[in-house]
Amino acid sequence: MEESTVRKDNKMGVMPVNKLLLNMSIPMMISMLVQALYNVVDSMFVAQINEDALTAVSLAFPAQNLMISVAIGTGVGVNALLSKSLGQKNYELANNTAKNGVFLALCSFVAFALLGGFFSEIFFRAQTSEDIIVRYGVDYLVVCSVFSFGLFGQIIFERLLQSTGKTFYTMITQGTGAIINIIFDPIMIFGLFGFPKMGTAGAAAATVFGQIVAMLLAIFINHKKNEEVRLSFRGFRPQGNIIRRIYAVGVPSIIMSAIGSVMTFGLNKILIAFSTTATAVFGVYFKLQSFAFMPVFGLNNGMVPIIAFNYGAQNPKRITKTIRLSVLYAVSIMLVALLVVQIIPDKLLLVFNASENMLKIGEPALRIISLSFLLAGFGVVSSSVFQALSHGIMSLMVSLIRQLVVLLPVAFFLSLTGVLELVWWAFPIAELFSAVLCVIFLRHVYHKEIKPLYALQNEQNCETAQ
Repeated sequence: MEESTVRKDNKMGVMPVNKLLLNMSIPMMISMLVQALYNVVDSMFVAQINEDALTAVSLAFPAQNLMISVAIGTGVGVNALLSKSLGQKNYELANNTAKNGVFLALCSFVAFALLGGFFSEIFFRAQTSEDIIVRYGVDYLVVCSVFSFGLFGQIIFERLLQSTGKTFYTMITQGTGAIINIIFDPIMIFGLFGFPKMGTAGAAAATVFGQIVAMLLAIFINHKKNEEVRLSFRGFRPQGNIIRRIYAVGVPSIIMSAIGSVMTFGLNKILIAFSTTATAVFGVYFKLQSFAFMPVFGLNNGMVPIIAFNYGAQNPKRITKTIRLSVLYAVSIMLVALLVVQIIPDKLLLVFNASENMLKIGEPALRIISLSFLLAGFGVVSSSVFQALSHGIMSLMVSLIRQLVVLLPVAFFLSLTGVLELVWWAFPIAELFSAVLCVIFLRHVYHKEIKPLYALQNEQNCETAQ
């Protein structure tokens, strides 16, 4: 009786929407800002080794991003199905979704550990012939992949907390992991306090150590604090029907993020033809833009379970209000980021020990790319709305068109001019196409999924009045 009362009063169905969105999102935004900070700190310390090491970490990003994409995509699928199940008060399905999600995370780790252990050098040789860059890159990527169980475990157990509205605890786990990474970065890179000097491998070791600690903490908190999801693997068997439903949302999300890896790989190839410094600038941009995008992703992580829960509970007013507020907050965040990048691009680059040549390339690059920020904020929220309402294929189409159909080909054709500065304009051009597509898809989703709920509500109100 007590448990059912707790479940009935789930805050995602009763708390005022603005308060709920902020309540769920702010902890995630804070934790993701801390994560963005440790990504920047990583690169700051790596840049102190030399520019080749910074370039190597930039070239490793597509592979690293692919791991994160699979972890988050699986988590998105679990999040959407679990939150919807709770909204429908189907607690058995919610528990089974959680267990199958953990199983999928374990399978993903095994796959990437094997790929990273055996194919890292081939991956770097496909991008550059510089032996020193390859060596730095392999040292970094092997550690990240072979010990990626921390990454996959952390993300899936954090998603279980997010799905039940307990985002405060994910702030604790992510923040803890990030702080550990920041502390151990210089220690393991430069060999302080008796530790061996590990270079780029040390940066990776600090990262995976933080992820493992965060994973263990997330497991503990789920066990102690998550009353709505109970994990018991006694007699567990993978359930194909649930896995299919997880991946119906998750696979488009995985492919969508993986497209980002393909885009980054392709753009690295285009940029390295100009210079290794151009590639390093692109890598630095990705670290810096995370300060803008991570809070928006945190906002999304708070938004998705609210929409999914209220979709399951057939409450369209709460869905539409959540979407409107999320777009408003996302665009506001990106506006602040745009102004900062436009005003002080040189100061941002100097954080990474930028040479005079790097500043010359980087300042116009940051100013041009940041023009896409406002449209990008709208696009990120829109894609998450599609995922929350089980239209992950739309997110996939937006990402595919933005990155592979528009951005990469435009960047390639602009590179043929021989003018590096023109290549950066591919970003705002692609984001404009993406925004138009998101508007079209949002209208479709509204008419297909949300508007019928209003009609159903009106019918129920009429019946009640009679």
